[in-house]
Amino acid sequence: RDQPRSRGLGDVYKRQRINCAYMKKLLIFVFCWSCSLGIFAQNTKAQTLDKISFDQIKIAEDTLGALGFLMVNDSLPEHRFGACKKFIPKLVQALKHKNSFNYDFDRLKAISILYPSDSTFRIITWQLYVDKDTYHQYGAIQMNTSDLKLHRLLDRPGNPVNIETTELNSEQWLGAVYYNIYQFESPEGPQYLLFGFDGKSFFSKRKILDVLKFKNGKPVFGSPVFVKNKENEPTTTQSRLVLDYSAESSVKLNYDLHLEMIIFDHLTQQPSPFPGEDLTWIPDGTYEGYELKNGVWEYQEKIFDHKYEMNEFPVPEPILGGDRKSRKDILGRKKN
Repeated sequence: RDQPRSRGLGDVYKRQRINCAYMKKLLIFVFCWSCSLGIFAQNTKAQTLDKISFDQIKIAEDTLGALGFLMVNDSLPEHRFGACKKFIPKLVQALKHKNSFNYDFDRLKAISILYPSDSTFRIITWQLYVDKDTYHQYGAIQMNTSDLKLHRLLDRPGNPVNIETTELNSEQWLGAVYYNIYQFESPEGPQYLLFGFDGKSFFSKRKILDVLKFKNGKPVFGSPVFVKNKENEPTTTQSRLVLDYSAESSVKLNYDLHLEMIIFDHLTQQPSPFPGEDLTWIPDGTYEGYELKNGVWEYQEKIFDHKYEMNEFPVPEPILGGDRKSRKDILGRKKN
């Protein structure tokens, strides 16, 4: 009588039904709890910028858009200067709204706004055309904080003595309009590649690959992370890359996601087509690059160095055909 009663099949099935019902209830609870967390997170994100501030920034964005259009497109220099002079305080006023970092200004086409992958800041840059030989760059870094924390970038005329090896602060900024940003890890912590363009002058343009890092909460431009180690040559280290080239040329300088490398045109000196200039730099059709290894970017002398044999050239078949008997017209129809 004190021995445990053996369980029949009915007891086993009953227990399985109870377990299944329990698991269903548990899964439903977990699903509802996850959904509620998702809704809460969405609501929290949506509420980071309150409706009043959102509407006020949106109104300001309309004014900034009109000023930006004049700043870029007006034919009279005094109108461009006047628009830029009004644009700066209007933008700062809009950014003073609490949590303005969450407003993306996607309708503001006259300026560049870039975010790194960690979204700890955004960098805002634009360019003012002064005359055929002069451009001014403007910029600011807004930190991802509720209250406005803004680092103004001041473009100083002229270049530092050692432009490729000097670290610069926000008041010595080497001005450029940035078109891409790429974050990477280094022994000093996160750093950010900034790919930029400078209109520079009528005959010569410039592309800049700068490096941004933060020291004691302040931005610093330039970092000795570009290492060039060529055979039979001493190893050199640069803090940024600067490509000056002919205004008639198109030069590539960017990060290639597929190759996971920095890719840029190799430039060679040629006689300038412009009067008053002896030599200029143009791309020769080959590419150089840098690859990230252990927190530094190591130089790669040649990219895309495949060579075709004489019988491998990818020559397309001619539309008109090479044989008189099978010759076709421009529409691909056989001739009589």
